[in-house]
Order: sequence, then C-alpha cells, then structure tokens
Amino acid sequence: MSHDLDQLVRTAHVLADVAGAVIRPFFRSRLAASDKSDESPVTIADRMAERVMRAQLAELHPDHAILGEEFGLHESTSGYQWTLDPIDGTRAFITGRPTFGTLISLSFEGKPIIGIIDQPVTGERWIGVEGRPTLFRSGFGEPSGFTPIKTSPCTSLAEADLSCTSPEMLEDAPRPVWSKLKAAAKRVSWGGDCYAYGLLAGGHIDIIAECDMKPWDWSALVPVVEGAGGVMTDWNGQTLRHDGDGTVLATGDKALHEAAVACLRS
Repeated sequence: MSHDLDQLVRTAHVLADVAGAVIRPFFRSRLAASDKSDESPVTIADRMAERVMRAQLAELHPDHAILGEEFGLHESTSGYQWTLDPIDGTRAFITGRPTFGTLISLSFEGKPIIGIIDQPVTGERWIGVEGRPTLFRSGFGEPSGFTPIKTSPCTSLAEADLSCTSPEMLEDAPRPVWSKLKAAAKRVSWGGDCYAYGLLAGGHIDIIAECDMKPWDWSALVPVVEGAGGVMTDWNGQTLRHDGDGTVLATGDKALHEAAVACLRS
C-alpha cells in the first residue's frame, strides 16, 4: 500500500500541537510537583493531552487504530496504528525539567513509518519519516523552520558518550551486562527520557541503552533515529517488537552499534 505521507505527517504535527497546548499550562505550575497518581496534575495533563489527540484522530483518520499509554488500544483492521505517549518523562515534568516530551508514532503493519518527539515548552521538535531525513526545529532563537540533522560518526565505544534515563530501570534488565557497556564507554550521563534520543539524532549523544521500555516509549523514536543515520534495535540487535523484551539500543553509527551489541551479548 502506498502512503500519503505528507497528509499523515500533517496529522502528526496537528497531534503534537494540540497536545502541547494542553500540557504547557501544567508545567511548573504550583500543583505540578507531585507524584504521578490518579489525581495528580501530571496525570490530568497526560489524560487530557491523549484525549485531544484521540479526538483529532477520530476526525481525521477514523479507520486507524490507536494505542495510548493512558487509554489503551482502540483496534482497527486498516493496518495503521497511532501510538501516543502524552508525557514521556514524568519525573522531569513534575520537577520542572524540560527534558520530557510528547511521543507520537504512526506504524503500518507493525513498522513505525512516522515519529515525532515534541518538547512543548522549549518548542523543539524532531520528526522522522520513512525514507526521508530526520528534521529538527529548534526553539532557542534559531530559524523557526525544520532543518535536517545527522547522528554522530563515532565508531568506537572507547570514545562514545553513553546515556540512560535512570539506574533504576536497569534493575529489571534481562541480563546483567549493562555495566560492561558502561565500562567500555568514554563516559556516561543519566536522564533525558525521549529527549536524549533527539540529542542522539542530532549528534550530541553517541549511544543509548535502556530496558523496561513499552511500545509507546520507543515507537516514535525509531523513525527519528534511523532518519538521522542511526540504528535502533533491542540489545540483541533485533528489530524492536511490541512483544519484545523491552530492551532498546540506539547508536549514531552502525559500527558502534555492532560493538555495543557484542558487548551486551558477552
């Protein structure tokens, strides 16, 4: 099936725009610094943002499936599925750090073909589209349009900057090998959630290795990373799947990816 990618990309941007309009008023509000629970403002922001995105999709693409972190799966037989994570990076959000993001992905027959990482406070947005270079819009006083970005050409683990969102997620790692990857890398930084993958796509981080990732955590990231020249798989080097083991490995360079997979398999 041929895709009207331009139309679908426009839809993805609309979803990011409406989600951002919901989320921004909650950021650094007096009530926002609370744990995520059924009544916390961060959960209200999550749910409201996902609701408005689902409402847009009901109007624009009523035959498409939707999988959201907050409201689960709305099934369809069209082959298209939108995957939504309104606020990826709850800890960052509730502590006032602008390193969270909204993740929007469109898959066709299980393969992500469009992905957006949107930072609704800073105005930064990354978009990856199958067969096209990843584009980035900066919100820091630079030209307002989208420009192509590329990953880092680093090929050596010994020279690589490694990133992971938190040490806690590694407690559920399927095998205790992350420490070997950490020892092999030049240095390690913590935090970032989806924002770190945008930085990897722009060449600022060389490698990210994480686990306990759900489909709404990684689906949007794949087109962004791959469209910038990077590689994104599980720790075994296999294509990410909804029924996978939750591990994610992203690198800016293919040779670096091969070295990281070898280290994680050891």
